Amino acid sequence: ASLADLRAQRDKAADLGKRLIVSRDRPGFIVNRILMPFLIEAMLALAEGLGSAEDIDTGARAGLGHPMGPLELADLIGLDVCLHIMEVLAEGLDDARYAPPANLRALVAAGRLGQKSGEGFHRYPRP
Repeated sequence: ASLADLRAQRDKAADLGKRLIVSRDRPGFIVNRILMPFLIEAMLALAEGLGSAEDIDTGARAGLGHPMGPLELADLIGLDVCLHIMEVLAEGLDDARYAPPANLRALVAAGRLGQKSGEGFHRYPRP
């Protein structure tokens, strides 16, 4: 697209109350490429017993200023969806850093998909 076309698209998005970003056509684009390692690290921290799911999420909310913790976010996205995105990234980028953790695979295999199934890293609804 030309620079003029891009500006027109950004203006139209702004009129709709949205923000347009541009990314090369690569696995995960921008957001998933940045987000999935964060979620993976939280899942690994949980598996290693570094803290409970609640402690990990509270730490991210309090220490990083995030509106929700990484495990809560994974549950919201859907653990099956996270698993698929991680597999696409690991394969598409040929990079083991994006490999889904074993605890994520186990939850998905058990049908614990997050909010949509009522249980993932947390149980739903939450108090």
